[in-house]
Amino acid sequence: MPSWRLPLPAALALLLGLLGPAHAAETKIRAVATFSILGDLVAQVGGDRVAVTNLVQPNADAHGYTPAPSDARTLADAQVVVVNGLGLEGWIDRLIKASGTKAPVVVASTGIRPIEVEDDDHGHGHAHGHHDDPHAWQNVANAKIYVSNIRDALVRIDPEHAATYADNAKAYLATLDTLDADVRAALGAIPKAQRRVITTHDAFGYFTAAYGLTFIAPQGVSTDSEASPRDVGRIIRQIRQEKIPAVFLENIVDPRLMQQIARESGAAIGGKVYSDALSGPDGPAPSYVAMMRNNVSAFTAALSKR
Repeated sequence: MPSWRLPLPAALALLLGLLGPAHAAETKIRAVATFSILGDLVAQVGGDRVAVTNLVQPNADAHGYTPAPSDARTLADAQVVVVNGLGLEGWIDRLIKASGTKAPVVVASTGIRPIEVEDDDHGHGHAHGHHDDPHAWQNVANAKIYVSNIRDALVRIDPEHAATYADNAKAYLATLDTLDADVRAALGAIPKAQRRVITTHDAFGYFTAAYGLTFIAPQGVSTDSEASPRDVGRIIRQIRQEKIPAVFLENIVDPRLMQQIARESGAAIGGKVYSDALSGPDGPAPSYVAMMRNNVSAFTAALSKR
């Protein structure tokens, strides 16, 4: 018998030894989220059990995203795919089909009552009429529904660790309750007449409905198209007439339009807000909670100046 051949028990022990550490550490559930805000919510609920990959990276726009070939491979390899729904990711169905993924697809916004918006000529590729505003996470109460849907999905896929997902979700939901109360308190302190801001695209409908801040946007709900000179002129007149204190730049939009509006209207530029994407890890909005707090501080700082 050649000297390298180990007796069977020893060979078996060696094999188990090689498998052991990986098995003991337990491989993480491979979750794919369509964009960074959703990815953070999945990570909060999944904790150490889940490895999250985002298709659309921080500071990038999920509306007009063009999938890369690597995205199909990422989906093919996924064990669960989490999407926003409400028409945000117009590209996702084709990508899922092309990838051939067998992973369950979870629509995080399931159960949320959508806000309907009028289609304007900026459109979302819809012919006419109404469509749902996809930015439901801008109301913290809706983010809590996302979290519950994500928790239930992870429990279905990985029932062995149901208790972990339940505990993580419970702790995070308590964090979101605190966040919601803080947002209400901060905005409640701004005189009602001053609770008006301009943002680059109409991503804050749910925020407005929940927290009583009025947003005026030169673009429609999608970032697909630029505001026309006529739109810009109309907004500048509106800012002057209504004495709107501040305009805000979003991290996903070309800042020049807002700088022009600020220059010609005399409104202050109130800092950068995050609507559809988180910042990078070193930025001011690396997580959903940080994003909401960053936006509220930007709004309150600019609106309390008067």
